[in-house]
Amino acid sequence: MTATTTTATARTAPATRGPRGLTWLMLRLHRSALWFWLMLLAVAAGALLWAYGPGADAAWEEFRRMDCGPTGTPDLSCDYAGPAYQNYDLALALAAGLLTVAPLLVAAWAGGALTGRELENGTARLAWVQSVSPARWLAAKLAVPAAVLTTGALALTALHRLVWASDGELRDGWREWHSTTTYIVNGPLLVAYLLLGLAVGVLAGLLLGRALPALAAAAAAQIALLTALDAVRPHLWPAETLVDKEQYPDWIGMVVDDGALTADGTRIDDPICVDDARCLAEHDVVGFYRDYHPAGHFWPLQLMETALVLAVTALALLAAFRLLRRRTH
Repeated sequence: MTATTTTATARTAPATRGPRGLTWLMLRLHRSALWFWLMLLAVAAGALLWAYGPGADAAWEEFRRMDCGPTGTPDLSCDYAGPAYQNYDLALALAAGLLTVAPLLVAAWAGGALTGRELENGTARLAWVQSVSPARWLAAKLAVPAAVLTTGALALTALHRLVWASDGELRDGWREWHSTTTYIVNGPLLVAYLLLGLAVGVLAGLLLGRALPALAAAAAAQIALLTALDAVRPHLWPAETLVDKEQYPDWIGMVVDDGALTADGTRIDDPICVDDARCLAEHDVVGFYRDYHPAGHFWPLQLMETALVLAVTALALLAAFRLLRRRTH
């Protein structure tokens, strides 16, 4: 009996000792999550490819039938409620929406299934007392999903940018570059948010050690972080300012702030005087200002926010490894 057990252990040990064994074990344990991620990518990619090809062609043909503008280019006289355009817009919204919500799903999965459930069931401790150290176990838990998430996200980001760069006139005034879903999936920020969700979920799982509470806590923490980062976004790069003496100046881009100007240049809240000269004089209003980010600020803002998100991710990972070390030593 002892010889048989020893032989069996020797045969199974390589499956968990080497990096390939850990990778294979991770993929087997969480193959349902892997298939879900691949399905999400496939749906998003299909929607984008359809919008890039037949969807855009049908929308353009619809605009030409409406005789919108001298060359069929959409303008203010066009009816954007046409069914072909609605389908095109829906495809873009579906793809961007799926990718934008993915970081939240990753956080919930990482907290509930990736770490919380294994700690709750005791399978993590079983691995630790065999051939896998706690730090190595956690590193595998992070590395494999991170590689899968990064690869898929980069491919979909490139595809979304390709679609976004074409047929820009179809989105004239719609789904601008700074709208949340478009902004996130049009650059490296999508990868950063996915990695943040993974780190936050793992930390929640280690803190709570139970699947459902960790799932809920990870999702709540990820929502809070996304909300805070969205509020900080306009202030990550110096904005440009437009001034007009009679009304708010026109702009094309992300508005950061606006209001009224007094004679000495002080910025105040708009007193909402409209065209009431007496009201304007009482508040010493001599003009109006608007701070905004033009489209040329996309990459500075995108890279600054990506760096910020990765820094928060690194802090969450550091906290996770320290917590694991303290609980296992």
